[in-house]
Amino acid sequence: MLDFSTYKRFKTFENKNIMAIDFGLKVIGTAFFRPGRDPFPYIGQKIIYQSHLETLKSLAQFVDDESVDILVLGIPYFLDGKESETTKFIKNFGVMVRQYFPELEFFEQDETLTTKAAMDRMQNSPQFNFKIDMTMIDCVAATIILEDFIRS
Repeated sequence: MLDFSTYKRFKTFENKNIMAIDFGLKVIGTAFFRPGRDPFPYIGQKIIYQSHLETLKSLAQFVDDESVDILVLGIPYFLDGKESETTKFIKNFGVMVRQYFPELEFFEQDETLTTKAAMDRMQNSPQFNFKIDMTMIDCVAATIILEDFIRS
């Protein structure tokens, strides 16, 4: 079990509610963490993508329910760090998120290979019966995005 309290961002964001978003055009995964209260980031709920506006409305419900202070949006890059069309598309969504939630702090976090890491985590975890659960993959990826954000 990782001790997140040793990371600089843990102290910076102590007692603030953070939500990470793994954005996809089919499913959006979420994860939450409150440094100082939670021992580690935890899996949130998924959103079935219908449109940007419906996604923002669903995120607003999570923001209200969880009293979110900080949003972290996962941004995918190629392994060499270059941007793809998907990268540009998700960054564009990030602009909409910032406009929709102007009162919240907003960060982008590199999410390169988080889906692969989520699969590996599931295969090595009794929580998932040592199997990949594709219905939860996006939320596990969001948890990894949030863990990486705290570590960076």
